[in-house]
Amino acid sequence: MASANNTLLGPNVYVFDPSMPAGEVQEQATKIFQQMEANQFGPERYALLFKPGTYPVLFDVGFYTSVAGLGQNPDQVRIEGGANVPAYWMPNRNATCNFWRSYENLAIEASDATNKTTTIAVSQAAPLRRLHITSANGLWLFQVDPSTHAGGWASGGFMADSVVDGQVLPGSQQQWLSRNCGWGSWANGVWNMVFVGCDNAPSGDNFPTDPYTTIDRTPILREKPYLYHDGGRFAVFVPSLQRDTQGPSWKNQPTPGRSVSVEDEFHVAQSASSTSASLNEALRAGKHILFTPGVYQLDEPLQVTKAGTIVLGLGFATLIPKQGGAALTIADVDGVTIAGFIVDAGPVNSPAFEDPTFLYDITVRTGGAQAGKNDVGINVHSHDVVCDQLWLWRADHGPGSGWDSNPTKSGIVVNGDNVTIYGLFNEHHEEYQTVWNGQNGRVYFYQSEIPYDPPSQERYMSGGQNGAAKVNGYASYKVADHVDTHEAWGLGVYSYYRDFPAKTENAIEVPGDSRPGVKLHRMTTIWLNGLAGSEITHIVNGKGDRVYGNPEGMRATMNEFP
Repeated sequence: MASANNTLLGPNVYVFDPSMPAGEVQEQATKIFQQMEANQFGPERYALLFKPGTYPVLFDVGFYTSVAGLGQNPDQVRIEGGANVPAYWMPNRNATCNFWRSYENLAIEASDATNKTTTIAVSQAAPLRRLHITSANGLWLFQVDPSTHAGGWASGGFMADSVVDGQVLPGSQQQWLSRNCGWGSWANGVWNMVFVGCDNAPSGDNFPTDPYTTIDRTPILREKPYLYHDGGRFAVFVPSLQRDTQGPSWKNQPTPGRSVSVEDEFHVAQSASSTSASLNEALRAGKHILFTPGVYQLDEPLQVTKAGTIVLGLGFATLIPKQGGAALTIADVDGVTIAGFIVDAGPVNSPAFEDPTFLYDITVRTGGAQAGKNDVGINVHSHDVVCDQLWLWRADHGPGSGWDSNPTKSGIVVNGDNVTIYGLFNEHHEEYQTVWNGQNGRVYFYQSEIPYDPPSQERYMSGGQNGAAKVNGYASYKVADHVDTHEAWGLGVYSYYRDFPAKTENAIEVPGDSRPGVKLHRMTTIWLNGLAGSEITHIVNGKGDRVYGNPEGMRATMNEFP
């Protein structure tokens, strides 16, 4: 049996070596999956790390599990058997709750046991990064029932800096963002699929028949830092900042960047012993922080004040502010990187997760695992911030979910200028899901379900300031009236009014005088389900068809606004 690394990375990190018997590696990975397959809100967290080499193993990946290669490039770690995410634990192979798991920096070649197909049936907060899928039958993003051959639902995923040699088959996957990827072919789309800086992306010329939005180049990016092993020590590789890129960073040459020694320059946090005081002491001393898998109860915010600081989580490390403060505050300094966390709202109302500069793979969760409340999930006050895959979720199910028990106003409020977000998943908050106050903002892919549970229309009304009339509901995506420049591509807003037949006047609101610097491309609204009489009345600013419980009116689209 492979043993956990109990020295540097803690008891929930398993570091595999190709010299280990394949049966032992597979046994340990399978044991963790059996524990985590349906463990949606449990406290357990795991990271499965593979040193460079080839592993003839076949295993599945469950909740709160990160699978990563420890080479500097994906092809240095090869899983020759399979590593899949199935959707057997929910009825009808439904993957819409397959959250909180990740793949990073390895190659997968599926065996005959899985029909030479890699299946990763996921929805939100399940990022795929730096993958090379060499499986003969490609990558499937949904789960097929082997007895009926029917596909279960899947709803919203993210893939970056990856190559699929064959075909990507989304199947029933409803929405997806691919950034700086490449593949042999892309098979289909359902509602909203966005491609940014991808090789061989499908054409976006036939929208909405083909629900594709294609942007040729990624304007600004630093790929997410990642852990690797150089044969003797652990290090974190920090990719270089790049502009106007297309395709994966590693396909034709090693990813450019620099290495940072874990043993020399990082403080390694463990949930059993780390405190807010010890972590802040390390930050003040100029250390980076590596959070090993676990749940961290914070008595005070972690305060990042030094330029270039890296705060990196393994295995969906989870931060919980206990006293009502923010989980992290980041000063307006250059080059800070925050990556790989869940931030759970605590029982005392918290204002926000403050001021990231580069932010990757973050979930801010209000309710679900526990009762919690906050005003805003993330406040961005700094300028020139880049975010890559955020899920800001007011829980619609799980412990402590209900209109009055897990209140939160908005998922994100952007006050800084020149903020760019790739992949903004923002759902179920009780007012505007997204509020954008800064100039020159850019969003590439937006997915938002507005709240399921308004108790009455009277308690779900927006506007009314300065003598203006109130309107039904809150727009999901709100660009403030003073903003002159803002642009977004591939926006999907969906309704399911479960408890009251509520109405929302607009899915999106932008400054009302059609300023030429405010541009929206490829918008979709969907009436998912709900009580008769519920609807989204317009797509943006009183324009666009309503969506409601009529088969002819359950989807509406708009190509451009204005």
